[in-house]
Amino acid sequence: MKVKDVTNYLESIAPLQLQESYDNSGWQVGDYDSEVKGVLVTLDVTLEVVQEAIEQKCNLIIAHHPLIFGELKNITSNISTGSIIQKAIKNNINIYAIHTNLDNVYNGVNNKMASIIGLERIKILMPKQNLLKLAVFVPESHSEQVLEAMFKSGAGHVGNYESCSFSTYGNGTFLPNEGSNPFKGEVGRLEKAKEIKLEVILSDYLISDVIFAMNNAHPYEEVAYDIFKIQNNSNCGSGMVGELPKEMDEMKFLKLLKNSFKARGIRHTKLLNRPIKKVALCGGSGSFLLKNALNVKADIFITSDFKYHQFFESESKILIADIGHYESEQYTIELISDFLMKKFTNFAIRLTTVNTNPINYL
Repeated sequence: MKVKDVTNYLESIAPLQLQESYDNSGWQVGDYDSEVKGVLVTLDVTLEVVQEAIEQKCNLIIAHHPLIFGELKNITSNISTGSIIQKAIKNNINIYAIHTNLDNVYNGVNNKMASIIGLERIKILMPKQNLLKLAVFVPESHSEQVLEAMFKSGAGHVGNYESCSFSTYGNGTFLPNEGSNPFKGEVGRLEKAKEIKLEVILSDYLISDVIFAMNNAHPYEEVAYDIFKIQNNSNCGSGMVGELPKEMDEMKFLKLLKNSFKARGIRHTKLLNRPIKKVALCGGSGSFLLKNALNVKADIFITSDFKYHQFFESESKILIADIGHYESEQYTIELISDFLMKKFTNFAIRLTTVNTNPINYL
């Protein structure tokens, strides 16, 4: 089993194309053709984590936060990132990060947070508008194989449903010119054929793969198809919103948050003296989603890294709860390991025992 087999699987769950423009998800250090001996899952990569990987005989570290983030001008031992990279290379440790791409998928970081709280009827708080519709014209005899090829390459997903399509029957015409090799008909003679128009929805980053698969399965020499940009919201994006099974008192809910996320403290706006039912949340730094939380009329917005003046932006319309960056994302370690354990059984998958939270409290 190669290291790249593990990372390719993770990218099938959280494609790198879904990471934010500022991010650096993916390979950080290593040789993706090396054999997997063991995997260590962590939130952050530190010297202690690399040492733990060595001791546990794990040659692949999968982290949520990228080790290399922003400009890196040199790799020297007098900076922490350089020391970590040097130690990893000397000990043949591979390092891979799955960051905002895992934040942006439906079953990712925010879904995990929602499950810890016990939210129901969850959906993406700020969905991406990255959907396309592909319509292709196929002879009836080959419609099933073309449709199956598009499904296998990732098309046809709508919410929690897959293999979604629509078919329309009609007649197509074509006149093969000199030098053509028509599937049906003769050169120089107008041909009429019964065809089916197949329509599927797909994310924009899949378009090349889907067209390649479609063309390979299609019998025509020249395949006729249309691509449309649609305004529908996709099932990926930032944050999440859902509802508690029952309304809960504000202070009681804040105490639930503190216990559930093992927070030493929660920074929050003033209590609004109304029950909590609809909950918006975002793992990590999510202050940019406050307006979205307000728009969906959430009772509380849970995230981290709010600045002093940003708390005023609640305008006494929503309760803001800053539970801490590490605290909000700590269960991502379990999330990643669960994905891996469902797929791989021929090597050890370990969760780090190192607390990488850089913030301490008196």
